[in-house]
Amino acid sequence: MYRNIYLKKGKEESLKRFHPWVFSGAVNHADEGIEEGDTVRVLSHSGEFLAVGHFQIGSIAVRVLSFEDRPIDSSFWTARLKSALNMRQSIGLADTPCGDTYRLVHGEGDNLPGLVIDCYGKTAVMQAHSVGMHVCRHDIAGSLIETMGGRIENVYYKSETTLPFKADLGQENGFIVGGSHDDTATENGLKFHVDWLKGQKTGFFVDQRDNRALLERYAHGRNVLNMFCYTGGFSVYAMRGGANIVHSVDSSAKAITLTDANVALNFPSDNRHASFCEDAFKYLDSAGDAYDLIILDPPAFAKHRAALHNALKGYARLNAKALSRIKPGGIMFTFSCSQVVTKDNFRAAVFTAAATARRRVRILHQLHQPADHPINIYHPEGEYLKGLVLYVE
Repeated sequence: MYRNIYLKKGKEESLKRFHPWVFSGAVNHADEGIEEGDTVRVLSHSGEFLAVGHFQIGSIAVRVLSFEDRPIDSSFWTARLKSALNMRQSIGLADTPCGDTYRLVHGEGDNLPGLVIDCYGKTAVMQAHSVGMHVCRHDIAGSLIETMGGRIENVYYKSETTLPFKADLGQENGFIVGGSHDDTATENGLKFHVDWLKGQKTGFFVDQRDNRALLERYAHGRNVLNMFCYTGGFSVYAMRGGANIVHSVDSSAKAITLTDANVALNFPSDNRHASFCEDAFKYLDSAGDAYDLIILDPPAFAKHRAALHNALKGYARLNAKALSRIKPGGIMFTFSCSQVVTKDNFRAAVFTAAATARRRVRILHQLHQPADHPINIYHPEGEYLKGLVLYVE
């Protein structure tokens, strides 16, 4: 059925513990004719079947789709997508009256490594992070429409920046099912424009939904600064929470335009909000002590382990700057979305920042990614978002 890849002797143990990756260093040899993106069977040195998955050139040689010797066909995709939908329904994240925005598939967390699907109203944005998922995109989209049963009418494929550039696939973003000009989605009763055409990731950061709702509880009567605002999610929640003022800052003019549009969508002509296109450090340098609620949600400072040291220095510097500016009695939401930065790494960086700023700081909440971004218990690397809510004296 599929060509085989054989592991070196003793390298099968991680697969027997259901870890979904086979690293290239564990591979002994492979059948002839295997190409990047092919579905392959993984066998032990002695020929014992271990898994079936997508082959890829790079440090991760195979992303495991199943630990059963079975075909990867439409019935497989439908079963995995139904499992993902069932989980979201069981925890109240799909088919809810106050929101149609959620992640349906979160890669390894939903036993579909290399695949991300976010739902925004009637449109699903599908993103491939492996050549194998790219090869299967049309089959997956067909199964998705079948599985969602009218919930989804359009599938936008957005993998131009996530596929390995060396694969030379000539990929372009675009609709592969349907088409829609309605870019508005609802989250917890608030409306947001989703830029799936040119926006980062799938167009909107679904993973901060729960943390935005928590921020809303603390916003009443406060002067709020939302750094690295992107589409203004935290700003909109702060407005609904009753903030005195909300200032949104991003170095991207496009992000500021998106933020202003989302604020206007929910709070038209509300003069509590202002936005600034400026570098974060420069803005904080001139901010004084005007704010008593600050959000720091920067892009990933480290995408690879080699960048970890500099990333931690960056987090410490940024947090120290904000901690030195926030009013006494202020609250700070601070995040890292770098997968290589552990919770302990991040907490240590914030500890360094607090000591540098010479402020008394207490941790109120330890934050993480929401339930529609599940972590496969056999793949702890899937835990990427971490955050702290701090009370600053």
